[in-house]
Amino acid sequence: MRKTPQSADTAGPTAPAAGPLSRRRLFAGAGTAGALAAAAAVLPLDQAPEPVAQAGAKPDDTAGGYRLSAHVQQYYRTAKV
Repeated sequence: MRKTPQSADTAGPTAPAAGPLSRRRLFAGAGTAGALAAAAAVLPLDQAPEPVAQAGAKPDDTAGGYRLSAHVQQYYRTAKV
């Protein structure tokens, strides 16, 4: 059997051999990943600013939270030791 040489236009670019990972390539990859992580941490996020409450606005009465109501005061009176 005789192999015919491939022409230059069909061979395509040759890739480096996929041998074991060298120490130099490992550190270059780690350095690149570290630089990308640092750049991502420094870049500002593209978020819309939160609306600022107006100075004269009343707080929402339907919002949850602690309120000292009559039944809570009754509990405090009964729970005294």
